[in-house]
Amino acid sequence: MSIDDRPTLAAPDDDPYLWLEDIEGERALAFVAAQNQRTLAAFGGAGFERDRDMLAAIFDRPDNIPFVSRRGGLLYNLWKDAAHPRGLWRRTTLAEFRKAEPQWEELLDLDRLAADEGEDWALNWVSTLPPAHGRAMLALSRGGSDAVVLREFDLAAKRFVADGFTLTEAKGGVDWLDQDTLLLASAFGQGMATPSGYARTMRLWRRGEPIEAAKVIFAAENSQSVWVRAGIDRSVTPARVWFTEGLDFFNHHLWLGDASGAGIKLDLPTDCWMTADGNFMAVKLRQPWTVGDVTHGADVVLGIRLSAFLDGARDFVRVFEPGPRRALQGLCWAGGRLVLSILDELKPQSEVWTPSAQGWSCQRLPGLPELATVNVWPLDAYELTGNGDLLASIQDPLTPPSLQLIEGFGAPAVLKQAPRTFTAEGCVVTRHEAISVDGVGIPYTLTGPARPTGDAPVYMSAYGGFGHSIRPVYNAALGKLWLERGGTVVEANIRGGGEFGTAWHDAGRFAGKRLAHDDFAAVAADLVRRGVTVPKRIAAQGGSNGGILITNMLVRYPERFGALFCTIPLIDMRRYTKLLAGASWIAEYGDPDKDEDWGWLQTYSAYHMAQPGQPYPPILIATTRRDDRVHPGHARKMTAKLQAMGYDTSFYEPAAGGHGYGTDNRERASFITLGTRFLARHVGLEMD
Repeated sequence: MSIDDRPTLAAPDDDPYLWLEDIEGERALAFVAAQNQRTLAAFGGAGFERDRDMLAAIFDRPDNIPFVSRRGGLLYNLWKDAAHPRGLWRRTTLAEFRKAEPQWEELLDLDRLAADEGEDWALNWVSTLPPAHGRAMLALSRGGSDAVVLREFDLAAKRFVADGFTLTEAKGGVDWLDQDTLLLASAFGQGMATPSGYARTMRLWRRGEPIEAAKVIFAAENSQSVWVRAGIDRSVTPARVWFTEGLDFFNHHLWLGDASGAGIKLDLPTDCWMTADGNFMAVKLRQPWTVGDVTHGADVVLGIRLSAFLDGARDFVRVFEPGPRRALQGLCWAGGRLVLSILDELKPQSEVWTPSAQGWSCQRLPGLPELATVNVWPLDAYELTGNGDLLASIQDPLTPPSLQLIEGFGAPAVLKQAPRTFTAEGCVVTRHEAISVDGVGIPYTLTGPARPTGDAPVYMSAYGGFGHSIRPVYNAALGKLWLERGGTVVEANIRGGGEFGTAWHDAGRFAGKRLAHDDFAAVAADLVRRGVTVPKRIAAQGGSNGGILITNMLVRYPERFGALFCTIPLIDMRRYTKLLAGASWIAEYGDPDKDEDWGWLQTYSAYHMAQPGQPYPPILIATTRRDDRVHPGHARKMTAKLQAMGYDTSFYEPAAGGHGYGTDNRERASFITLGTRFLARHVGLEMD
């Protein structure tokens, strides 16, 4: 009997499962319902329910850190717990927040709103009007999707504004020019979306004006551009507006303008990252840039007075110089100073640069550890109008995070400490390096028993894309469900990430994506070589871009893994540009409609590479129906093909969740528990 193995590399467009791309199609939903029932019957039950409830209780703990941002002198927080699964939007003062049990002023109960309106509401983001922040535009999402409904909210009255600004569901963003005028980037309306589904225009929307009459003040010049955005810069008076046209994921054009539209187009490399405050600007380069007879290297950060730059000056000050394994992770302004977040050999550093008429001076933020994962960001939601206060989160895989306040760029003071949620006795954190197929060292962090047994149940993960850096954190779910039960957790810093700068990212981009996958397989092999475990006891998980990784482990390195968990994944590299936001990622992967690009894309399109008769390990592929970023069709189709070829393939697709694991703590707990128990069963980690 012949087995249907379509689509194949020889006939990549002969796809018998296109019907599964119809997200709400009757036939597709019947497939999903049957698969969910099958998966929950196999991996649900009393043990699943116990672990799910235990994990949900951890996520709902009243002593978890309430992360905050400051607006108009008050600290705002969206809090989720068992009583408020969708979230309670609230605020308090800094003095009150310092207390062990602060009192909060409730602004909006999302659960009550959802019940009253019969909608699956989640709060995605908020835009408020400085300096008083008395009005807000709330972005309400159905089921966690990126597309949002915009509604105006009165913060004094604590209710939505009758006849206020409202906009139907669409992807986009908004900022306030004044109390009666919004700057709107939205894909809503005829001709307002890019091929990627994001906003193509910026509109000036005045109170009482129908959206159809809002004036377009800026639009993408390139028909294939990914998005347009704008930001209102209130560090000067009158406020200025920065307009950006995203040519692709990493390249853009930048204009300086005002409420009437774009004015001056900045003479900068399209792939740089520019940020300005007052009369100073900082430029982070991605590639070398030659200005006159001076060449500035890749990943350098340059500082200059904005007025001088606009007048033609190019006498930059180099405020950051990268090294072979020293790379910038982020930069922001706070209190008129430039804050740099750096990884040097994966150790965190934070520098503060102060610009003045006399030059730029540097200081290191004191009191922050080097042997931990440290994140630093402005306390104020609008960093250019803040006073310079910073927040820092400090943690490692065995130490729960603390939230610390940095005032006046001095030593940090602990504001909140997260609780310990699992027993770490006997566990240690160590860093190692595997050698990939081309001889390059690939760092990875291992958390587990101090003395290897030789057959440890290992939970591996990585990402390897878009220059996104992976750093080890305190993971309550894996700690409770895996480490506490004797397992080992491994996080790999494969190429494609940003841990070591642009070169590290570019090495795992386009055709190099396959090399990034080799890196992950090399880490799995190194665990065996070092006597940590054996292949049949290695489980691996990856999501989104990491979904490509996991399905490539399935089809390219099946002998190195005992089980795989593939979440909210990208898989079909032939059609990904035609599905939802897929076209926006061409700069990371390539264009399958171009023969040259398809030449490398087909080498890691696991949907086409999968063949019958191979020793593939069991795999669970999970997505969410409300993911409007990565189309759920990827997961559905891969499942259908693998099952048609007789492989041990499970599938799970809850209705809500967006590009994540759920919109509330219980949904997230269910998703994580299901996947963890699937992996545990197949690699022999005792769960019950």
